[in-house]
Amino acid sequence: MANFSLRPGLITKESCLPEPLELVCVEVPKVFDQCLIKRCLKFKEGCDTKHTDEELRSNPLDNPKIFLGCRDFNIKLLSFDKIPLKCECGYNRLIINFTISFYADFLDDCGNHCSELFEINRTETVPRLYCPDSIARTSSNCVTNSEDAINDMLKLELVAECLDGCFTEDCNCNCVLDVTLGFFLIVKCQLVVQLLMPSYGYCPVPKPCKERPLEDPCKIFNKTPPPKFYPDQRLKPLCPTDCEEDFPSCDEEDPSLNFDYDCDCDCEQ
Repeated sequence: MANFSLRPGLITKESCLPEPLELVCVEVPKVFDQCLIKRCLKFKEGCDTKHTDEELRSNPLDNPKIFLGCRDFNIKLLSFDKIPLKCECGYNRLIINFTISFYADFLDDCGNHCSELFEINRTETVPRLYCPDSIARTSSNCVTNSEDAINDMLKLELVAECLDGCFTEDCNCNCVLDVTLGFFLIVKCQLVVQLLMPSYGYCPVPKPCKERPLEDPCKIFNKTPPPKFYPDQRLKPLCPTDCEEDFPSCDEEDPSLNFDYDCDCDCEQ
């Protein structure tokens, strides 16, 4: 413990940590309930459904050739409604309105890199989520927007990707890009609360940033170990480590391999 220094890092042995200095009260957003929404959307004209969205078609494009993919996904919560469920205190039905935006990249006939901005407006419904109202009312010397304070109760986290993109013609014979979008959306209901937790005091001042000296690239290359040259093989064990595992016994031949098993395992035959 003489050389131990408190700093952020992985805890490998809890017994190596000293006793906390104090119990502190911190104010943090606490998640009371959350759920996951998974969608795979394709373009289709008309009202949006759980599987289609009419905004997944681009504006007319000039001579597109190769679809490259999508980037810079962003999500913005526009509004939400809480409908209390009868006989279930604190539980609500949520109707969420939000926007997902991203850029789709493609090459035209001349090899130029082009981008098209997509913005899709979605409405999702969470049938049941524990999202209680805060009992306490707070104020501060900072002027805040009351609507923003309400929106802080709900948090959206998005992971999305374009699964496919194809060029086609719309009804006016213009070339357009239709995108297939897949996303995972986590809906979190949170409130700012006071939590009591052990503390070691304030974090120490970090070490100064180290400057990386310029080095001859040949010297760096000479220090680098040689590559493996071949990928790792995906071979089954010659002998099972557990008699109950689904492997062939020592005197059986795996028909998918062209050699016999040769091992001295202790499994009962």
